[in-house]
Amino acid sequence: MVWAGFSLSWKLHLHSSEITYHNRSIIECTTSELRLRDPFRILLYVFLLLQISHSCYSKAPFEKIPVPAIPFNPKTYICDFADLEITVDGIADEKAWSRVSWTDEFVDIEGESKPKPEYSTRVKMLWDNTYLYIFAEMEEPHLWATLTERDAVIYHDNDFEVFIDPDGDTHNYIELEINALGTVWDLLLTKPYRDDGHAIDAFDIPGLKTAVHLDGTLNDPSDIDKGWSVELAIPFSVFQQVADVKTPPELEYWRVNFSRVQWKLEHTENGYSKAIDPKTDKPYPESNWVWSPQGLVAMHYPEMWGYVFYDNQDIDLVSYDFPKFNSERLKWWMRQVYYAQRQFADSSGHFADSMEELKNLNPFPFWSFIECYTKTVRGYELIVGLEDTKTYLMLSEDGRIRGVPIKNE
Repeated sequence: MVWAGFSLSWKLHLHSSEITYHNRSIIECTTSELRLRDPFRILLYVFLLLQISHSCYSKAPFEKIPVPAIPFNPKTYICDFADLEITVDGIADEKAWSRVSWTDEFVDIEGESKPKPEYSTRVKMLWDNTYLYIFAEMEEPHLWATLTERDAVIYHDNDFEVFIDPDGDTHNYIELEINALGTVWDLLLTKPYRDDGHAIDAFDIPGLKTAVHLDGTLNDPSDIDKGWSVELAIPFSVFQQVADVKTPPELEYWRVNFSRVQWKLEHTENGYSKAIDPKTDKPYPESNWVWSPQGLVAMHYPEMWGYVFYDNQDIDLVSYDFPKFNSERLKWWMRQVYYAQRQFADSSGHFADSMEELKNLNPFPFWSFIECYTKTVRGYELIVGLEDTKTYLMLSEDGRIRGVPIKNE
């Protein structure tokens, strides 16, 4: 079928998709053969095909969107290999945990210009051939949780949240939330809500291990608690279902962020409840504390998430030269094009006919070049290349930026 200026053909069993663009062939992705015994993958592919079909006949979002109000400087973390067994019990007392460092303390979601969070939050990470391990430690004098049903909207309680985009294209990423009762909400985001994305609540992480440890008493205002901790083991196999990534991801890096939602509470006869703002007769707005600041009150800007590097026992990543970082800086320049396009479309009702129509863009990186900019039925495509590699990056109107090897015919 023809879609957004491309001819698209799906091979047998969705084994691969080949996109032909003008005189070039762009291989977008290769996935493992679809197996009938994998019902989630069938559901995901059907859903994505429906999304593609829908996009052929629907308009791209033209509304102007908020832009992060901080410089692009995501946090980074070196995730060490766990050469010793980890027991997921909510207590990081294994020797493997003692060897690794904490992340920076969490800050307000908007950045350091906002007040420092009232309570401390920090995280450690490890990996082995099967799992990504996450341990979060949260200071909390008033332990409180109410939700017990799987896939309830957990951020209505105080919670801890994980966001992972393994291939860094801002689409098809995983979110996981957990409260002090250990109740989990895991979901798949097809793309950010700003791009008309959808949350798949039916998505569950097979083989997920979770544990919560309370240093205090839950829902009891008669004492002062110390805090709570969360320990997670997320199977790498789930990421292969949503992205074309190598697992285990040795010497790779993923986009990751963590969030803590914190509500203002008041004491009641039965425990705690959300404090009510007398000006609105509604609960006070929640606080959002994060590892890598977003620059606005919105977690679903994956381009602002941190970088997690998967180390091994043989290479010191502190001094390791990451050749892909030029591509990450180029992606950020392309993201400015995306923001500018949304602003342009909001005022004019259509996307720009040429790059020259977009004003106030930062200078184009000298080590890159623009391959082509094309208007399409639905929006636009911008393809840029890196001078020192054969890598090309493509931005489309839905905000997705991904690498595309291009071969001349």
